[in-house]
Formats: sequence, structure tokens, C-alpha cells
Amino acid sequence: MAYYILSRLKSGILVLLGVVIIIFFLFTILPADPARMMLGQRADSSSVAIINKDLGIDQSISIQFLMYINDLSPLSIHSMNQSSRFYADQSKYKTFFPVFHFGKKVLAFKKPYLRRSYQSKKNVDEILSEKFPDTVVLALASIFFASFFGIILGILAAIRKNTFWDRIIMTISLLGVSIPSFFAAIIVAWFFGFVLSKYTGLNMTGGLYEIDPFTGVHLNLKNLILPTLVLGLRPMAIIVQLTRSSMLDVINQDFMRTAKAKGLSDTKILFHHGLKNALNPVITAISGWLGSLLAGAVFIEFIFGWNGIGKLTVTALENYDLPVVMGIVLLISIIFIVLNIVADLLNAVIDPRIRLS
Repeated sequence: MAYYILSRLKSGILVLLGVVIIIFFLFTILPADPARMMLGQRADSSSVAIINKDLGIDQSISIQFLMYINDLSPLSIHSMNQSSRFYADQSKYKTFFPVFHFGKKVLAFKKPYLRRSYQSKKNVDEILSEKFPDTVVLALASIFFASFFGIILGILAAIRKNTFWDRIIMTISLLGVSIPSFFAAIIVAWFFGFVLSKYTGLNMTGGLYEIDPFTGVHLNLKNLILPTLVLGLRPMAIIVQLTRSSMLDVINQDFMRTAKAKGLSDTKILFHHGLKNALNPVITAISGWLGSLLAGAVFIEFIFGWNGIGKLTVTALENYDLPVVMGIVLLISIIFIVLNIVADLLNAVIDPRIRLS
């Protein structure tokens, strides 16, 4: 098991390194002037030169890339010479713990530095830490909704194969896969948040927290309902189909007939023996969808006015705020890598054949 975990971690690190290389060179070639964006179009040339030197833009691509890797890596090499490009600027890195000194250089542990926003001048990690919790809440609510109803409906469709209930469930699943999410968001927001707002008490737009001039900031869970419904619709449809297909395969296996011959109850046979062996593809699907939702459903968050990563992505792209966009892409990549590793480990725990192979 330890070897299995290490192999997955090694693969994840290699994928992350590839992502870092791609996003750096992709965004470096874009025609942008960070100094002008930070200081304004009327900034004098000396101020622009200082900013370019601070960001390393006046250096070659190879030096810029090494600086970027040094900023991102938690274990990095720095110079103690203030004129060096790799000077250990502790005000920039905030957390900085020297481990080993050799000459005028130092090997140190530090918090990864995602650089500063061109627009707000704030550190990108601070911006992400403000927006990401709202996206986490929305993603977890959506995947719980999709998983719970998806598995239940998938099991019902499997044990009622070719009946009225099977056809109804599969029709709903087909609609969930076919309807574009942004279109579903507009219809749901208009119908439940505007037409039926008197009865539902729901708003068309709104975040997890609302600011009242008299009572201050307060939690508003009602605003979570509609985006959760829309975001969870498509993954629920996929989970229904996967659960039904896997359960139909498992139901016809010899061990299911053996369990029935032993006199076990239908409920125990279905959930203890059947569902456990049918969950592998479902877990993989859930982890993939959770990664997508944590990455921020851009259109959904924008339509419902949800203050998460998705809405932040749109704003950063509109303002050409490249450090924020790069930080978001890196965060999304890490989320997908971690969730894929977790899904592999869960599958290995559930199915010993995977672990042994």
C-alpha cells in the first residue's frame, strides 16, 4: 500500500511540474505590460523600470522561469546579496526559515509565493483565500446533492429495470446531461428567484454572506439553494447512469446469487455486497466532478453572483490580471491532482485487486 501511495504522489508531482511549465510560458508570451497596469498609463519611465526589475521582466525568459519556480517552491535557494535576482526578500515571502547556508546563498523553507495582483496589489494567495471558501461550500453542497440522489436513483433504476420508474429516472438523467449548465442557471434563477420568489423566498443572485447596514455581515444559506441545484444537476445525471450500469453488472454476478442462497436479506445483499462492488466508477466520477466544482463553475457563479473562484476568474480575465489567473489555474490543477490521488486510494481500499496490481 505504501508503494502504491508513493507512486501516485510521484505521478502527481510530475503532472504539477508540467502544469507550472505550461502556465508560465503560456502567460509569459501574452502581450501585457504589468508595470503600466499596476501604475497606470501615465506612469513615468523610471517607475516602470523599477517595477519591471522587481518582477524580473527585464530579464531573459530562462531567468524569469527560474525566479517563478523559486517563488513557487516551498524549498528554494536564495542569495543574501540584495542586488541579486534571487535575494531572500522576507517581506515578500512572509514565512522564511533558513535551513542551510553555503557561502552567500541559503537553502530555506518558505510559503509558496504566487506574486501580487496587478489591479489590487494584494498577494494572490490572499485573494484566493478570500474567495475559495465560498466555492468550497458551493462545491461540497452540490456534490453531496448529486451523489446522494444520483446513487439512490441509480440503484432504484437498476432494481426496477425496464419499468416505469426506470424510464422516468433515465429520462431525467438524459435531460440533466443534455441541458447546458448556463442555460439551466438562467431558467432556474428566473423561475424560482423571480417568478415564484413570493412563494420560495429565494433571490436570483446573492452570495453566502450578505452585508446589512444595521446588523452587519450575516450568513444567508438561502442563496446556496439555486446554484447547488444547477451545479449538481449534471453530475447527478452522470452518477445515476454509472450507478445503474454498475449495479446491473454486479447483480448478475455469482457472489450475489451465493449471498441470496445463504438467506441474507435483500437490503444487506444490495447495499453490503452489491453497492460496495459497484462504487469504483462512481467514486472516480464523484472525485472528477468535485474537482470541476472546486475549480469554480465560472458561468454559474457569475450568473448567481456567487463570490467564489469562478467569478474571480471572470474578473481577472477581464482586467488582464495575469498573476491572479495563473494562481487560479495552479490552484485548480492542485485540486484535480489531489482528488485523483484520493480517488485512487479509495478505490484501492474498496477493491483489493487494484492495490495488489
